[in-house]
Amino acid sequence: MSRYFYWYVALAVLLGNPLNALAATDDDLQAIREQIQQLKQNYEQRISQLEQRLQQAEANSRQAESIAAQAQAAAQQPTRSGAVATSSESSFNPAVSLILSGTYGQFKQDTAVAATGFALNANNPGYTQGLSLKESELSIAANIDPQFRGAATFALAPAGGISVENAFVQSSALGNGFNLKMGRFFSGLGYLNEQHAHAWDFVDQPLVYRVLWDNQIGEDGLQLKWLAPTDMFVEVGGELGRGRGFPGTDRQNKNGAGAGVLFAHIGDDIGIEHSWRAGLSLHETRRVNAVSTGVPDLLNTAGGVSNSFSGDSRTAGLDFVWKYAPNGNLRERYLKLQGEYFRREESGLLTYNLATTDSYAVAQSGWYLQGVYQFMPAWRSGLRYDRLDPGIAAVGALNAGNVISNYAFNPSRLTWMVDYSPSEFSRLRLQLARDDSRQGLPDNQLFLQYIMSLGAHGAHQY
Repeated sequence: MSRYFYWYVALAVLLGNPLNALAATDDDLQAIREQIQQLKQNYEQRISQLEQRLQQAEANSRQAESIAAQAQAAAQQPTRSGAVATSSESSFNPAVSLILSGTYGQFKQDTAVAATGFALNANNPGYTQGLSLKESELSIAANIDPQFRGAATFALAPAGGISVENAFVQSSALGNGFNLKMGRFFSGLGYLNEQHAHAWDFVDQPLVYRVLWDNQIGEDGLQLKWLAPTDMFVEVGGELGRGRGFPGTDRQNKNGAGAGVLFAHIGDDIGIEHSWRAGLSLHETRRVNAVSTGVPDLLNTAGGVSNSFSGDSRTAGLDFVWKYAPNGNLRERYLKLQGEYFRREESGLLTYNLATTDSYAVAQSGWYLQGVYQFMPAWRSGLRYDRLDPGIAAVGALNAGNVISNYAFNPSRLTWMVDYSPSEFSRLRLQLARDDSRQGLPDNQLFLQYIMSLGAHGAHQY
């Protein structure tokens, strides 16, 4: 403040009434001095308030810039387990998202015909001919309290109706690397199984997932994971469930568990450009009176017969994923290679055409290998190869002349796709496939797909 300010004020007061100034008494002069001092205090107080507001505004601006920078870095870089953060479910409570998707499918063969040698398995291709609305997905997630977090995903069927895809509570305060999940969830076996459909790199699942897991195995039960306190990613876990998902049989009105899963994953980063993860899975359940219709067995059964199987089902799997991003920048370019192998052994009793019962045992397997390359921002292309082995069945004497034990054919498929993602919330995809999964019925397939995400959606798995 100018040192002449107070003199200007005093002079203005005096000039305002010169006669009074000349006749001013000591009391008048003291009053003038007090007024000047009060003006000075008020002025300095006002300046101090303005300076405080300026400092607060600058601090808020720096904080906002820091949060924005952290959010951008989180969106571009993988987490310790490799998950790419797209948005935070804690940005508002609860986090709500809606996935909208649809396809156009063009192919010739009937999707009701199962892959050769897998008629006793599931046969849900997950796609239809022509234009069709795909399953919409409504998700809600939030922290419940310092100890628990909850999430639910509801599948809205194109023909109407709502089903519960996931609905679970997850612990957040067990400590020592332990995490407990309770409710309905996708099993942690393998690599693709825990991923929701909108996160798949192709329109459909690999053949091995279609025939062994009915595309994806969900469970009602408990899952316990342990994350090791090491620099390398080490995770082990187990599950107990009612066995509601294929190949199990839902245990209605029965105590105990109907299915069990054990899995282990390890992974690490190699510099800033490479990361990998490998896993081992074991699944065991029991099938009870599992009826398969349209089975193309012998003795002039062109339209198929209905067989029933009861017995034990045990599956072992291996999975591996490797990712590469030049300079660690996933937004510009990256390459992802992944593959999985599953082998299932089943043994029990087979009832042919719901009439003749005898022993039955078979070991079947399948695998896929795929690569996805983002060659420029927003654009990716991928190639996948699938192959199945129906195995050679051991059939009891009573059904030796009825049931085909050796199909001598390996179903396979080759798929190519290219997709465009204008943002993290939208994706458009073209897919072409040569399907040789049915002996003597090759098929050239074309698909167009859109996937749109509305609202806050959490990070995807590595």
